[in-house]
Amino acid sequence: MRDYDYILIGAGSAGCVLTHRLIEAGKRVLLLEDGPPDNSPYIHMPAAFIKVLGSERTVTYRSEPQPEAAGRRIFVPQGRTLGGGSSVNAMVYIRGQAADYDDWAAQGCEGWDWARVLPAFKKAESHMRLSEPYHGVDGPLKVSDTRYRHPLSLAFVQGAQEIGLAYNDDFNGREQAGVGFYHTTTFDGQRGSTAATYLAAIRQRSELDLRTGCHVQKIGFDGRRACQVEWRDAGGLQRARATAEIVLCAGALSSPKLLMLSGIGPAAQLREHGVAVLRDAPEVGANYQDHLEVSVYGRARAPISLLGQDRGLAALRHGLQWQLFRTGLLSSNVVESGGFVDTGGGGRPDIQFHVLPTLVGDVDREPLPGHGISINPCLLRPKSRGSVALASVDAAAPLRFDSGALREAEDIAGLLRGVKLARRILRAPSMRRLIAEELLPSPAEHADDARLEQHIRQFAKTVYHPAGTCRMGGDADAVVDPRLRVKGVTGLRVCDASVMPSIVSGNTNAPVVMIAERCAEFMLSGQ
Repeated sequence: MRDYDYILIGAGSAGCVLTHRLIEAGKRVLLLEDGPPDNSPYIHMPAAFIKVLGSERTVTYRSEPQPEAAGRRIFVPQGRTLGGGSSVNAMVYIRGQAADYDDWAAQGCEGWDWARVLPAFKKAESHMRLSEPYHGVDGPLKVSDTRYRHPLSLAFVQGAQEIGLAYNDDFNGREQAGVGFYHTTTFDGQRGSTAATYLAAIRQRSELDLRTGCHVQKIGFDGRRACQVEWRDAGGLQRARATAEIVLCAGALSSPKLLMLSGIGPAAQLREHGVAVLRDAPEVGANYQDHLEVSVYGRARAPISLLGQDRGLAALRHGLQWQLFRTGLLSSNVVESGGFVDTGGGGRPDIQFHVLPTLVGDVDREPLPGHGISINPCLLRPKSRGSVALASVDAAAPLRFDSGALREAEDIAGLLRGVKLARRILRAPSMRRLIAEELLPSPAEHADDARLEQHIRQFAKTVYHPAGTCRMGGDADAVVDPRLRVKGVTGLRVCDASVMPSIVSGNTNAPVVMIAERCAEFMLSGQ
């Protein structure tokens, strides 16, 4: 059994960042990843990420049937490769709102207010054209504008302005509200995952032992100190020791599962599955949150959408252009445009738009036929909560997963406002030039709330942002403290979206990178 200073479980967005900072400091690190390497060409071509979803480089969690979502199961794909979510996502770089982090501090997360987290965001970032006071230019994470903009994406931005929404060039600057084009984690026309940036910079260092295909079974303890990790790989059962700390970076669905398999979780549930209770921690697996969105579909007047661009001569032409010049359609992140709007009058945006220049479906649902656009309003701060729980002591067994989708009436009301606004934008002059008609929820300009609500319950889906299941806080029930240390034991931290006490108002990858930067600071300063 080999010894390391640190063992990190999960080489996703957080794991790659944390590994980089620890290796820079001269620490010996074992980084364990469940999935294969990030060597698929579809990972590195920005527009081809849809071909990675559903492959061996992702895992799809399936919820229990959700009564408030028309009895459907909610499917939540997650990255399962080096770089994790940052290797399979749409590369949208959003930090959330300053008030999100001030809210964290007010909830007992001392030191996580906006003034304290902004320096970590800037430390991580290397922005192609923006700098102070909101952006960094020297960090490992590349942030840029995409090299390609689809005419349907542009039509949305223009149409939204025509109905009175302001243009915003920087959703991560002074003000989040407005519409525009997203900044992306891309560089030189290719994806800039944390594996391609943070991890690549230190991958050849002798202090790093990087292993893929490692299915972690549990964390071992000496008394109440975490000291050992047990996993299975092609060679069978393996173990390694950490002389300093072990860090769970496995994500909001897998991190609570591994805590529970290791004896930290709701005592009755652990005993039900024959797991010896090390610490009764009822909050492990609770507080599940996710962003849900629902599509408003429009039919294009001409065959200009992305449909068919991945087949035949078109695919060959796009592939050659990307291979030779790193330009063209394949350099697009697909979700090029969007925006943030305060639809509820609360003083801060509560709806985000993700716009796709094609008709999209879901894991279990084929897209509508033909060419078109999908305007997706997303509820930023859902009230609904779900949970994850063990289904078996077998680490390979699926979780029992209740997403809590649309459980609270306020969430339906928020999405209803977003759908109504999306329908108005779809009928703006710039959109009308390219879009012949609305397909769903209704071709009619005026549709009653009952029909729109039915559409929401039938079609709402995840934006792939699970969070909150290992809640951070200063109270006794929180899973981790404000330095991300698991309460009731020593030598163990959690560093991923599961520690968020409340989900941020936007895409979660950039905040996870920030959380990992702060975790590295805590660890290296002995906090």
